[in-house]
Amino acid sequence: MGERTYNTLFMLSSLDGKISTGSTDQRDFDKDFPKLQGVKEGLDQYYKLEQNTDLHSFNSGRVMAKVGWNSPKKNIQKIPVSFIILDNTHLTFTGVKNLVQRTKKLFIVTTNKNHPAKKVKGVELIFYNGKINFKNLFQVLKVKHHIRNITIQSGATLNSILVREKLIDKVSLVISPILVGGQATPSLIGGNSLQSEKDLNKLGILRLEKVNQLKNSYLHLIYEVIT
Repeated sequence: MGERTYNTLFMLSSLDGKISTGSTDQRDFDKDFPKLQGVKEGLDQYYKLEQNTDLHSFNSGRVMAKVGWNSPKKNIQKIPVSFIILDNTHLTFTGVKNLVQRTKKLFIVTTNKNHPAKKVKGVELIFYNGKINFKNLFQVLKVKHHIRNITIQSGATLNSILVREKLIDKVSLVISPILVGGQATPSLIGGNSLQSEKDLNKLGILRLEKVNQLKNSYLHLIYEVIT
């Protein structure tokens, strides 16, 4: 691991590996699961586990926009968690202001020289020219900002990049009792498919640490990433 953060991928997944109920931003587990008999009864267990994750959370601006942080809000409750948000164009000025009020500390990682976060006080802006160097990013977060552990809750494409670059150390996965399907529906790991045998070293090989059988047919699986 060296001088970088210890990163845990923490996600809610269907049994067939989907992380959303559909392929559009209008479909979302948080929005749809509470409407589904047989699924909604155990959903609160995921949120309780989420409350015990690391005090630094890594996510994307697209996810933040999808769940509504760009909309005007009043009486935002501050939480003791710092957010590290990867974003170029999804967050607005209002969205960044809202997240500053919401989090203990807000980091924005971007290649956008004109990102609205530049105009918001209290933001730690981490800029990369052209392309984000994720290995360097997690080194900077540990060495410069003294962050040791990060919980990752990003989308399929970003998850794929972090897996391919060997930047995930643990997987904490809550399996919900549902089959979603859909070729275009986001899965836990997205991105480009491997094509050649030489690419097999990009796979994430896991070792099971613990299986917790939760109520209402939910499971909590914890894996160590061994390579």
